Amino acid sequence: MRRLRRTPKIRSMVRETNVSTSDLVYPIFVDENIKERREIRSMPGQFRIPLDDVADEVKEAAELGIPAVILFGIPSRKDERGSSAYDENGVVQTAVRSIKKELGDDICVITDVCLCEYTTHGHCGVVDPKTRRIKNDETLELLAKTAVSHAEAGADIVAPSAMMDGMVAAIRDSLDREGFEDVLIMSYAAKFASSFYAPFREAVDSAPSFGDRSTYQMDFANALEALREVELDLKEGADIVMVKPAMCYLDVLYRVKEKFGVPTAAFNVSGEYAMIKAAAANGWLEEQKVVLEVLTCIKRAGADLILTYFAKDVAKMLKGYSEPK
Repeated sequence: MRRLRRTPKIRSMVRETNVSTSDLVYPIFVDENIKERREIRSMPGQFRIPLDDVADEVKEAAELGIPAVILFGIPSRKDERGSSAYDENGVVQTAVRSIKKELGDDICVITDVCLCEYTTHGHCGVVDPKTRRIKNDETLELLAKTAVSHAEAGADIVAPSAMMDGMVAAIRDSLDREGFEDVLIMSYAAKFASSFYAPFREAVDSAPSFGDRSTYQMDFANALEALREVELDLKEGADIVMVKPAMCYLDVLYRVKEKFGVPTAAFNVSGEYAMIKAAAANGWLEEQKVVLEVLTCIKRAGADLILTYFAKDVAKMLKGYSEPK
């Protein structure tokens, strides 16, 4: 075995898994309240991007060879039902039109379909004011309206992340009815109620004002439940399924890919990004080596697509990367 490890060239020749830029999806925070980009405190190197700059940000990603971006919006107005999420002139819809006008099909635009960034209470669905429980079925209509508005703006893929039962079926039916049969659905099929989302919630001001999301996101102890969730979403019409988070859920990712064999995404989430950045800033880890190792392991476990805030860094790294001696 040691002969196969003898030199960097030999190791690269027999390497089983390689990350490439074509595996990457770059998340972008679009904020309609600002005129200049603002760095996110808990996510060094990541920014809220003003609408006027979003096309340039996406163009930079495209020029690095990154094939897709996913957009998250920070609206100027929130209410109990998250109506800015499905406003035809909302922040994501406006961003999509701007990107498509500038870049056309040079990059794939994915949009996050959820209500948490747009509601005053920070939950992913409509809340019953008396019981404070999420009204699943009432939420489905709003998620479908949001997805259709994104498709009308030019989105290539819509990505429902609310973890409402039946959301994929509701969105697929609405897209098909409105003539968007070719718009794909990438479902956050196995999305766990995780503590690794905290920096994201700071980035988009979406922390719940009461309770948590454990009644609709998955218990992190459950793997078989994840398989059931994925199976349901595929039956409802999902084209791509996702496991979120990634690093602590590689076993789930592997099971999903092995069982279903469909296009599978994994989200290398904000908390995972923040941990690596913090350790690297303290000199405890070598950032580039760790990032490449993490993303390679995510791909090795079964991911076809990796949503990661490191996407631009990795694309630059791969263009000039050579294995350290």
